[in-house]
Amino acid sequence: MHYRRYSRNTKGLKSFIEADNRFNLLKCFSNAEDAIAELPELIPNIVIADINLPGKTGIECVHTIKEIVPAIQFIMFTIYEDNDQVFEAIKAGANGYILKNTPPEKILEALIDLSEGGSPMTAKIARKVIASMQKNEEASHIDELTQRENEVLVLLSKGFLYKEIADKLSIATSTVKRHLSHIYQKLQVQNKTEAINKMYSR
Repeated sequence: MHYRRYSRNTKGLKSFIEADNRFNLLKCFSNAEDAIAELPELIPNIVIADINLPGKTGIECVHTIKEIVPAIQFIMFTIYEDNDQVFEAIKAGANGYILKNTPPEKILEALIDLSEGGSPMTAKIARKVIASMQKNEEASHIDELTQRENEVLVLLSKGFLYKEIADKLSIATSTVKRHLSHIYQKLQVQNKTEAINKMYSR
């Protein structure tokens, strides 16, 4: 176990970890730069990382260390609960995410969970991460559409009928229907209403 954060609560959490014989506290760092310099040699199993650090952020530290030693597991420990901070931490390689107001005993449970292959995080944060991933997945499906398929979908969203779309694009009505079939498959939808809604939810 390796514990790295910088706040006035450090001593309290540090004492909880040291008092538990399931953990071996290696070292504490007050900034990301020192952690980046030493963690690759220490190679701890777990690092508790605060996002709000002087200098480089905890997220930057996670990203840098993960590129050097991918096996090190990070659990973010912070006051932040906004979607951007959560998702950036996960994208950087964080394996878990716990808020600072989490009771110490729950934090220790989270560390055990992480050591056993889990991804501990609060229920609210888990929902935000899932929602962000789903939104990104939907956007990626839209990006898979060809230029012609996008043109068909835009005209469809403006209320044009199949024949009107065909006339505007100088293609056959059957071709419009074929494009729509491909659009439904790529967007994983069943009808034009779902396709249009997904387009505008980007």
